[in-house]
Amino acid sequence: MTVAVEADHFARELRRWRTLRRLSQLDLAIRADTTQRHLSFLEQGRSRPGRTMVVRLSETLGLSLRERNDLLLSAGFAPVYSESRLDAPELGPVREALGRILEGHQPYPAVVVRPHGELVAANAAFSLLTEGVAPGLLEPPLNVLRIALHPDGMARRVVNLAEWGRHITGSLRNQAWQSPDAGLDEFIAELEGYLPAVEAPAEHLGFAVPLRLRVPEGELRLITTLTSFATAVDVTLAELRLEAFLPADEETATILRRRGQAG
Repeated sequence: MTVAVEADHFARELRRWRTLRRLSQLDLAIRADTTQRHLSFLEQGRSRPGRTMVVRLSETLGLSLRERNDLLLSAGFAPVYSESRLDAPELGPVREALGRILEGHQPYPAVVVRPHGELVAANAAFSLLTEGVAPGLLEPPLNVLRIALHPDGMARRVVNLAEWGRHITGSLRNQAWQSPDAGLDEFIAELEGYLPAVEAPAEHLGFAVPLRLRVPEGELRLITTLTSFATAVDVTLAELRLEAFLPADEETATILRRRGQAG
């Protein structure tokens, strides 16, 4: 009975992910180096997969490490990928490396975040972004995306809030499409509620625009870079993102350099 229940659970999850990725059974079978017949039996619960097959299918479907563990559990197998606490001794070298990277981005702001914007670490230049932010938004757990778009956060200083905000929410929507999450949907709705309406012109090329931020010295124009740990085999590490804000023009670079020297 237990084997049958596990097969049915795995079958539902496999069909759900394949449908979400818009793959036919034949497409997935070819990419996962199996047969359509075998894949059909798996999706019907008529066959029970081996652990290697589950791992191969999850890789082919582009699942995150957390999602791969969940798919393994649905098939009755123990998770393959560990999930360490960020303060665990085994992640000590990673924490040290991240600290060096953040420091190396000075005088430009840089942060390390968990999924959905929860702050893990930041360099000293991050204070540039939190100037004037309401104290309540700076209480742990601090969320950098909420700080960015909340009316009591950075929003009052962002010149192009409508466009830049939709760059953020658009990225989150892509994440939600890849990995459906009711909590993420609610967070996106919250953030979109902070944004003013915008009417895109005919020549609109998308919302991937520099952040234009007012500071006492003038206006900063910042572009962002995102770094992920693509080869990580620990769930915690794989979910971290390093985001750095870089100057989009010489005026911005000059202001940031002067601030760094003054600090």
